[in-house]
Amino acid sequence: MIKYLRIDHTALHVKDINASKTFYEDNFGFHTYFEHETPTGMPIAYLRLGDTVLELTGFADPPVSGFHFCLEVDDFDDAVDFLINSGVKVVQKPHKTAARHPREESWRRVVFEGPDLEQIEIRG
Repeated sequence: MIKYLRIDHTALHVKDINASKTFYEDNFGFHTYFEHETPTGMPIAYLRLGDTVLELTGFADPPVSGFHFCLEVDDFDDAVDFLINSGVKVVQKPHKTAARHPREESWRRVVFEGPDLEQIEIRG
């Protein structure tokens, strides 16, 4: 039996890799730590936020998906205020969410939209 340890990274297919890097760096605190190009010429950038890795893959016409990822924050209100004041589009307004674990009692969630229509959920 294989023992899976964790998700290594999440990938997003994006139209403009530089615009997406800037979006995630400026609004969410990610930093780009590695970039390369595949043998077919597709650019790839890896961004890190703590132990979370986001892989951006450059496509001229990215495939559409119902993709989202979720970031846990230590100060929900500050994070939401910052993103709204930065002009990041809100898809779902802040609301209470069910606790999956006792530490999540009284948590809220909000969903924002990224530059390629991906959804970014914030919980805390």
